[in-house]
This record gives sequence, structure tokens and C-alpha cells, in this order.
Amino acid sequence: MLVTKNKSAWNFLSQSCALVALSFTLSIAMLSQAPPMSESATDWKAVESALGRSGKPQPGDIYKVGMARTDMHVTVDGVPIKAPLALGSWLAFRKMGSQAMVMGDLVLSESEVEPVMLKLQQEGIEQTALHNHVLNESPRVMYMHISGHGDPVKLARALHDALALTGTPATYGPASATQDLGIDADALGKMLGAKGAVNGGVLQFSIPRAEKITDEGMDIPPSMGTATAINFQPTGQGRAAITGDFVLIATEVNPVIRALRENGILVTAVHSHMLTEQPRLFFLHFWANGDALKLGRGLSAALDKTNSAKTAAK
Repeated sequence: MLVTKNKSAWNFLSQSCALVALSFTLSIAMLSQAPPMSESATDWKAVESALGRSGKPQPGDIYKVGMARTDMHVTVDGVPIKAPLALGSWLAFRKMGSQAMVMGDLVLSESEVEPVMLKLQQEGIEQTALHNHVLNESPRVMYMHISGHGDPVKLARALHDALALTGTPATYGPASATQDLGIDADALGKMLGAKGAVNGGVLQFSIPRAEKITDEGMDIPPSMGTATAINFQPTGQGRAAITGDFVLIATEVNPVIRALRENGILVTAVHSHMLTEQPRLFFLHFWANGDALKLGRGLSAALDKTNSAKTAAK
């Protein structure tokens, strides 16, 4: 009887040891197949080197590069425009396995449009829109939206060569922003349902849409150009010049136009930025120069006509 018990105990112990060994072997195999922790960072360093410009990693394995056209000296209705208000080119890369997609918006002078478009077409990077964002600017400014898929380093190298045909500075160091812009950033943030950030003397807000947006079946997050952008450039005595774009579905376009016009805000463009996004989006650009808080209330009224995160949070 004692022998039987000892034999059972030994069998149980042997099976337990075998299970532990199997678990350890499987764990080692899984770890050996996992990508190294630095893979994403290494990839973006290679992209940064090929592009010749640095950016910042974003959630979702995205790398975004901002390129302010500080070389341009543009006025709108007599107001000298700071680059972060309306002259900010950007590129956003997103990992797709060993490949990547890139989307962006290039701020160009009229004379830069054709050589940049030709170079990008030669390199297989497509244009998804070409248009104005503001009115009555001097000199004329055009905005080229782009999209590409492939090896991330090759995409970055092609974009480097296209940017070399423009006056886009390789680096951008915005002037240190004073905390007192002469406008009430906190009050504006409460109106717009978002926290603003100061960039080069411009107060910027980004308000994402509440629903998921896709392009060719891939999620397109707010950092890749699907968030409503609202910028305030102080012009003195509590006033500000405002511009940016509302990201809208078709049924929201005219309600937003009416809300903006009722509040003295000019609509300067309505158009697409992408080609195959779902749901279909329209980008509505605007302009005004007046009392910042009054304009903030008008922008808030327009946001209330949209399915923005601000509205969804109410």
C-alpha cells in the first residue's frame, strides 16, 4: 500500500516537472520570436536620417514631422502671419508591418507646386488634393496633400528630394512662447472643449472626431490630419486672427457654414484632403480677426454642429 502511494506521488511530481519544463520552453520560443524593443525607434531614426528632419513619435506607431515655412513672409488682409498659424507643412509616417504609409500637407509657393508635384509623381508618391486654405493672402500660398505606401526609408528619401525643391527650412525652433498671449487661453479651451498648446506665439487646439476614420481599411488617427484644427494668433487688445479647418461629414458642412457666418467668421475653402477615406470627409477652412472670446464662442457654436469629441463628451 505504501509503495503504491509513493509511486503515485512520484508520477504526479514527474508530470508537474514536465509541465514546468514545457512552459519554460514555450516562453523562451515566444521571446525569441518577439521583435526587439528598439525596432520602432530604429526604424524612425532611419526615416529621420533619410528625410533630413526630425519629428516626434505619436501613439499608434506613428512618426510625425512638422515643417513650418518660416521662410515665407505672408500677410492675410494686412495681418502678418506667423508660420504656426497657417504655414505649417507636416508629414506623418505609420508602420504597416515592414512597410509604411505616409500622409501629409505641404505648404508651397505657386512656383514650387509644379516641380514638387513632378518629383513626387516620379517617386510614386500621390497627390490627394491641391488647393488654397485662406483668401486674400500675399504672396499666394498653395497646399498639397500627399499619400504614399512602401519602404519607409525610400518614402522619406523621396520626400527629402521633393522638399529640397522648396524653401522649407530643415529645422524649426519656435520663439519661446510667453505665457501671457494677451488672450484668455483657459476660457477659450473651455469653450472649445480642448486644451490649447502654444507654438511660436500661436494658440493651437486640436479636436478629434468621435467616430473612427479609415482609409483603405486602415484606421487614420487624429495625428494624421483627421482632427479639427483651430489656431489663434493674438493681434493686440484681446483680439486674434483665427484660422484652421473643421473636419466634417457631408451633412455637417452647411450647418457649420451657417454657424460660422452668423458669428462673423469667413469661410475660405471647402474641399477634400484624402481620396478613399470612410466616412467621406470635407475640410472647411475659415478666417477672422477680432475679439478672441467672441470668435471662440462662434467656433464653439460651429463645433456643436459636428460629431466632435467635444460634442460627444457633453
